[in-house]
Amino acid sequence: MKKTLFTAALIIGAVFCVSGKKLQPIGKLIDDRLERSIKQYEGMAVSLIDQPNKLPRTIDADGKLLTTSSGGWVSGFVPGTLWYLYQYSQNPQLLDYTKKYTARIENEKNNKGTHDLGFMLYCSFGNGLRITGDSDYQNTLLTGAESLISRYNPKVGCIKSWNSNEKWQFPVIVDNMMNLEFLFWASKASGNPKYRDICLSHAEKTIQNHYRPDYSSYHVVSYDTITGLVEKKNTAQGYADESAWARGQAWGLYGFVVMYRETKDKKYLEQAQHIASFILNHPNLPADKIPYWDFNAPDIPNAKRDASAGAIIASALIELSQYADKASKKKYLNVAETQIRTLSSPEYFAEPGTNGHFLLKHSVGSLPGKSEVDVPLTYADYYYIEALLRYKYLKYNK
Repeated sequence: MKKTLFTAALIIGAVFCVSGKKLQPIGKLIDDRLERSIKQYEGMAVSLIDQPNKLPRTIDADGKLLTTSSGGWVSGFVPGTLWYLYQYSQNPQLLDYTKKYTARIENEKNNKGTHDLGFMLYCSFGNGLRITGDSDYQNTLLTGAESLISRYNPKVGCIKSWNSNEKWQFPVIVDNMMNLEFLFWASKASGNPKYRDICLSHAEKTIQNHYRPDYSSYHVVSYDTITGLVEKKNTAQGYADESAWARGQAWGLYGFVVMYRETKDKKYLEQAQHIASFILNHPNLPADKIPYWDFNAPDIPNAKRDASAGAIIASALIELSQYADKASKKKYLNVAETQIRTLSSPEYFAEPGTNGHFLLKHSVGSLPGKSEVDVPLTYADYYYIEALLRYKYLKYNK
């Protein structure tokens, strides 16, 4: 269960000086943003409390809240964020909201039509189980894990992401690495190694076929269902097939950090560190460490930033730092702290009561699809709060 998040010692940051300006100590900044986040999410929870079939998604051009059903791939992020904020605050009213929003997704445990059950169920019910120990949550998760592996094809060796269509026979997106944490948990909780075996196969195929020599990742790799061989390598949300879509690079980094945590196989640590090097050493990574929506966007430096990619990278780097040598650990934590500070600044962190009660501004869902561009996104908030907590409780359980 995201047990790596929590043990111990509050990190009290030193006062830094940049260009003569003193920065708020990082520990104080994190606590302040967590307190402000609680107030924002209480407002969000209240706004839909009487609409049990809806969950927050984003806002429209007029700032009006847009929602999703339980079947939307982002449905689990708001409940998951609420669980994190409850964990920090131990606020009983927040717990009541959290349980109610989590319950809205339960029926998705039987959904075999999506690969996103890790996001939908593990971020919500998974955190709920870790924090409360509620056995009903475990039952929901185990049913959901069985639904997820129904999408696994042993000939291909991967879990199918999207359903077959005119363009792709068996599309697998790099985002799918994020579902493996859920399946590792299922293997341990059930005692059945089949879930773990699927994780190992999926990760191996992803290393072989998604990653270029520079350790950037394709977004979509489609397989021939008869031969099991790659048929196409494309993008759906990035600038071009050969470009490095920023959130895709973030998903891959996070996913391979999880692979190392769960297996202790050094090839996964090396993969994660290579991906981190690609991201952190890229000439188009801005000084504030929040990526443009695509590292190869043609209009850099005027391209849109993606706060969601920045938040995911920050959270992944904080965990990766715990497995790295001393020099790399320092580098990863320095970048993650810069990302936390940037995302916590007025440029990205919303004022109370604004932004549809979301925390972060300036994320990009799909720019090529003209969908959710320069808006708040639920997963940006989720991984931002996760990064704050990971930094706050920097010593991990082993």
